Amino acid sequence: MIIIMSPQATEEEIEAVTNEVARIGFRPFTNPGVERKVIAVLGELDVRKADLVEHFQAMPGVARVELISDLWKLASRQYHPENSIVRVRNVEIGGRDVVVAAGPCSVENEAQTIEIACRVKAAGAKMLRGGAFKPRTSPYSFQGLGEEGLKILAKAREETGLPVVTEVMDTHEVDLVCKYADVLQIGTRNMQNYALLKRVGASGRPVLLKRGLGSKIKDLLMSAEYIISEGNHQVILCERGITTFEDATRHTTDINAIPVLKNWTHLPVMLDPSHATGAWQYVGAVAKAAVAAGADGLLIEVHNDPQHAMSDGPQSLRPDKFAELMRQLSRVAQAVDRYI
Repeated sequence: MIIIMSPQATEEEIEAVTNEVARIGFRPFTNPGVERKVIAVLGELDVRKADLVEHFQAMPGVARVELISDLWKLASRQYHPENSIVRVRNVEIGGRDVVVAAGPCSVENEAQTIEIACRVKAAGAKMLRGGAFKPRTSPYSFQGLGEEGLKILAKAREETGLPVVTEVMDTHEVDLVCKYADVLQIGTRNMQNYALLKRVGASGRPVLLKRGLGSKIKDLLMSAEYIISEGNHQVILCERGITTFEDATRHTTDINAIPVLKNWTHLPVMLDPSHATGAWQYVGAVAKAAVAAGADGLLIEVHNDPQHAMSDGPQSLRPDKFAELMRQLSRVAQAVDRYI
């Protein structure tokens, strides 16, 4: 249920409605938007729905009361009709610009990371991606440099000015990652790690939430709801391919997810063509398709020596290939009234 306040509602009237929601036993959640003040009533509504609608409708300052049919209340366009924009330092995700975050799958050393950061910035990337903690299928594979990798990412940010997005894998690591990173990434394997979702929600730091390999779009939105319900509205959704019967590529890129998410939710949507395809030869085509479909951003892996990369070399673009792709993406973006 959402309570839509009149534009002329006073602060006292808004506070009275908020207090009444809490008094009845529900959790009030106020939309931070400035165009209209909306109070979400969170909790399990029973047969009292009609009575509650009438009760709040009669309160001073209330314009109308609506029931939200979607399970994802706070991520729903009913609650927040306008597109949300997530601000990361001087970068806005969800507006007219298509934001590209690029960098190595894993932070391997300082020289490598800074070189790649400089190259992707020169090509037009607005953010730096890189893994300090790496969840790998095999326990014997490279697991990342940990805090040392975070320090290298922070150094690369100092050198280039690019905000940093990196993955956090454990609730105990959230504070540590927050010291160095601008955006906390929740990887596909942790999309339904609800304790971690709550923890990053409470951190207040922007969160990039990747879709699980076997998860439906609705599952992704419910995971986003966990983060937002902790008071953190700065959530970016990321499609990164799902598991199907097809094995020509690592995963199957669900391009459909982009327009569906843009229709169902106000949150910005990115796509990771590197992980979706698992092969650099297909990254460009899928990236261009994502921009044409309405994606607000891309997450692309770039490495200066993919053959010797410590993780995911086969899906990484060389810097020159990335620069050429950025030129092509710019033309695609212009065709759909966007900018790179």
